[in-house]
Amino acid sequence: MLFNKLKKVEVFAPASIGNVACGFDVFGLALEYPGDKVIVRWRNKPGVVITAITGDNGQLPVDAEKNTAGVSVIRFLKHIECQRGIEIELHKMMPIGSGLGSSSASTVASVFAANVLAGKPLTRENLLPFALQGEKVACGSAHADNAAACLYGGFILVRSYNPLDIISIPIPAGLYCALIYPKIEILTRDARKLLPDAISLKTGIMQWANTAGLVAGFMKPDFDLIRRSLQDVVAEPARSRLIPGFQEIKQAALDAGALGSSFSGSGPSIFALCKNKSDAYQSAMAMQAVLAPKNIGCDLFITRINRKGPRIIKSR
Repeated sequence: MLFNKLKKVEVFAPASIGNVACGFDVFGLALEYPGDKVIVRWRNKPGVVITAITGDNGQLPVDAEKNTAGVSVIRFLKHIECQRGIEIELHKMMPIGSGLGSSSASTVASVFAANVLAGKPLTRENLLPFALQGEKVACGSAHADNAAACLYGGFILVRSYNPLDIISIPIPAGLYCALIYPKIEILTRDARKLLPDAISLKTGIMQWANTAGLVAGFMKPDFDLIRRSLQDVVAEPARSRLIPGFQEIKQAALDAGALGSSFSGSGPSIFALCKNKSDAYQSAMAMQAVLAPKNIGCDLFITRINRKGPRIIKSR
């Protein structure tokens, strides 16, 4: 492994949108805000210790072997044959269980920071398998849509898991995202139970066409093609009943100028992609207005697309 004189590294890693409507389990999109922050330090003894967790309301385990951030760093240190130990402070700056890739932000921030602390023995791409091991602890399966988007930044396609093949797709200039996080709980495992075991050939063709159309729309770039392609005919119809007023919320965003809208991951957050900041603001306000009479509280986020993944806040 490489060595340097760093003693402490502080890193921010971004939230992300999984699926991005038609790309169930294969598309991910990184956001500038919100996200999580970690601080990692060398310790005098081997092993990984989580010294503090803030912002989680006591929901996350401090045992490193059971924590998504801890597991990713444990596996990373073993891989590079490092005999030193690491301390982790985890500061949750985004809601847990929101569908915004909270566990991915924690694990990516931690393994990215550990790699910097160790002198960057691995490339960014080679860090992804360790982030996925952390994701497996948090979610029960190593889905890469959120983790890869968080680590690479931008818009990604998970083309294959065996071998792991992540494709980065260009982002149109000016693209913004409006997010609304209704204060209701949706468990990912419950949301997955609602998905159909099989779909018709007609439905499959529609979904594949939209998936290809969305990639083409980002690459051209062509906002009208993005608008036409942001349609999910598989997961969204099955899950829409989980959020009161979902169709109203989505339609309000579209009427306010959004290119398209759907669940972020398995929800309850709902995203709306927009071609500029003004449309994103109007879409966020419109979505919030639908929830207000239903007495459902919510958080709003209006953000650019993160193009670089995690960033070092400071190191010494």
